[in-house]
Amino acid sequence: MRPNGKPTARARAQYTDYLVKEPMELMEFLAAKMPDASRTKLKSLLSKRIVFVDNAITTQYNFPLKPGMKVQISRNKGNHEFHHRLLNIVYEDAYLIVVEKKEGLLSVNTERQKERTAYTILSEYVQRSGRRNRLYIVHRLDRDTSGLMMFAKDEQTQHTLRDNWHRIVFDRRYVAVVAGEMEKDAGIVRSWLTDRTLYVYSSPTDDGGKESVTHYRTIKRKNGFSLMELVLDTGRKNQIRVHMADLGHPVIGDGRYGIEDLNPLGRLALHAFKLCFYHPVTGEPMQFETPYPADFKKLFQ
Repeated sequence: MRPNGKPTARARAQYTDYLVKEPMELMEFLAAKMPDASRTKLKSLLSKRIVFVDNAITTQYNFPLKPGMKVQISRNKGNHEFHHRLLNIVYEDAYLIVVEKKEGLLSVNTERQKERTAYTILSEYVQRSGRRNRLYIVHRLDRDTSGLMMFAKDEQTQHTLRDNWHRIVFDRRYVAVVAGEMEKDAGIVRSWLTDRTLYVYSSPTDDGGKESVTHYRTIKRKNGFSLMELVLDTGRKNQIRVHMADLGHPVIGDGRYGIEDLNPLGRLALHAFKLCFYHPVTGEPMQFETPYPADFKKLFQ
């Protein structure tokens, strides 16, 4: 237990641990503790995902360490390697994994679609460090949407996240490129959405659907496109895509709700770039952010 009574991450495979006594970058710290190891060897430890800072796997060589932090190096080398062209792990501890998913990868299987997904790929990774280890679904991103999402590593953490989602997740944002130049600098879209499996219908009045609210801010207008930042009060299926179409500015690359042949990027231009939440076990604020996709920016040059 921590001094404040909050639990720390569960003990994992045996490790060598070091206490940080003065501020420095992680690579500098490892070099001081392992003077016989080459820089290539130290980078290898990071890439193999066996270096932990305060119980979280850390691969960033210039990660800033502060006095009081604990650095651990797992002796169980080789179990934590992860490489996949459509999926990148940005954070992991004993309770959850935060990943950045590329467009084109399903989050989880559906009854109609049986294929490799972010869930199956990560499940195999988790099971390599112990046959009984499992992964649990918390939320989803559409196949064609890229960006940040998280999975739980035990059932209790999954329930905590799902049952308290709106209290735990305090900032979740998307960036999109939409057709046309948006009239307003900012606004709110509110409608009632009804999911008919293959298509989500939107009504401006309560027709029995689910109330859905999207806040939008226009970042840039140029070349017949608008770059938008979007925040959801609700997380309905296809919500952003439907609401942008409601405004008359569909997301480009959206053949379902938008303009079928307007696809200059060869993908749906929607990316979940920010995910901030209170850790479901320790209560600590966790903040993750990825850059806007580079190809989005090219349309405004």
